[in-house]
Amino acid sequence: MALLGLDVGTSGSRALLIDETGSIIASATEEHEDFASPQPGWAEQSPDDWWRASQMAVRAALTNASCSSSDIRGIGLSGQMHGSVLLGADDTIIRPALIWCDQRTEAECQWLTEQVGRERLVELTSNPALTGFTLPKLLWIRAHEPKLWNKVQTVLLPKDYVRFKLTGERATDMADASGTLLLDVARRQWSAEMLKATDLDYGMLPSVHEGPEITGQLTPRVADQIGLTAGTPVVAGGGDQSAGAVGMGIVKPGTVSATIGTSGVVFAATDQPTLDPEGRVHTFCHAVPNRWHTMGVTQAAGLSLSWFRSRFGAGEDDGRNPYDRLTDEAATAPTGSDGVLWAPYLMGERTPYLDSNARGALVGLTATHTRAHVVRAILEGVAFSLQDSFTILEAMKVPVHEIRLGGGGARSALWRQIQANVYRQQVTTLATEEGAAYGAALLAGVGTGVWASVDEACDTTVTVATRTDPNDADAALLERQYARYRTLYPALKTIPGFTK
Repeated sequence: MALLGLDVGTSGSRALLIDETGSIIASATEEHEDFASPQPGWAEQSPDDWWRASQMAVRAALTNASCSSSDIRGIGLSGQMHGSVLLGADDTIIRPALIWCDQRTEAECQWLTEQVGRERLVELTSNPALTGFTLPKLLWIRAHEPKLWNKVQTVLLPKDYVRFKLTGERATDMADASGTLLLDVARRQWSAEMLKATDLDYGMLPSVHEGPEITGQLTPRVADQIGLTAGTPVVAGGGDQSAGAVGMGIVKPGTVSATIGTSGVVFAATDQPTLDPEGRVHTFCHAVPNRWHTMGVTQAAGLSLSWFRSRFGAGEDDGRNPYDRLTDEAATAPTGSDGVLWAPYLMGERTPYLDSNARGALVGLTATHTRAHVVRAILEGVAFSLQDSFTILEAMKVPVHEIRLGGGGARSALWRQIQANVYRQQVTTLATEEGAAYGAALLAGVGTGVWASVDEACDTTVTVATRTDPNDADAALLERQYARYRTLYPALKTIPGFTK
């Protein structure tokens, strides 16, 4: 028996096969073409390239697997959130999809806030209007490309285009739909009031389902194309953050994840929709039926370190991973980086500032500082930005009993220790950290009866591998440094042009 998880990310599509114990059978990743940026702040990708990469990743995983396609009991899907796939009457793609990091919709967000009212918007969707969300993208296309908009018959999210190609069904899950600004998150259904306020047709939208719910079966034609068995069930799955959280066992209140990938995410499961009145964190449906999650986002977390590496290098090449070289170099600088601070606002910022125009800054340099100080300041600055989310969760009375680390921030011993010190709490890593594809596979197992619930699936498959405790002296120093960090954005915002 095997379960297939497929994650349609930004940089590539990943296929992962697991067995009923959660052990990895095989995996493969196929890269996507780089996203296009026709103008500064714009980001577009081809849905057909996602489909190409997904097929190739599945075929490669099957080639590497010790099981046959007939052993695959179910398929779960995950993927980048907030994108806009527009299909015409003949199901052809009308234009490239605007993806999650596209920032062109500031005017549409302002219009939405005025049209609906900020408080009412949060009441209806549990979130404010942000440039990354799907609805502002649809409004932008309608306003700026009316001839193309008039052809639109169907709106899908990125992973759901792959679902459509696999099954012929137009469907999505609660978690991914939460990021459109069209879902009534509290009631777990499309919002009739939001559709009316924006004059959008309900018929354009896919059906919406709980994460483990079966949404269709593989068609014979596609099964032949990619080497799978016709009729294999495909479950709803989840957006990348919620599916990734399932894969880390973040399904009950109290256990929280802090994941550093390109972006950084603090993710907490809740038994009911819990709102921040200022909208600084997202409140979405979870991929777990009848649960929700609260999520704070740093736009440029791991991106801060990869930006430094691509612009300034990673030191002398000794054959090791360049990020290992960078973190080893950072470890030679003292805790607190001798006062150097990094504001990681390379892509604007979501939590806590909701400012798409914010800009990054390196502050406090003197002639005595070295590259090591700068790299360590970047690691600390990203942890400070995630601490902003934990600060908000505390104010919201969301429990945080255990913090599980994921992504690149979990692989570096130094970054793990910095996070433990900044959060002033023990942090853990997992024996298997395979991201959203793993969670999608677990959801497929629940939907096809391998496990009775998502809780049971996680209890069976997710185990802690390492624990890192905070160092009291370093934690106290970083608490003072964090207080200085919190003054950066308000001070920099007063500089003409800083947020433009």
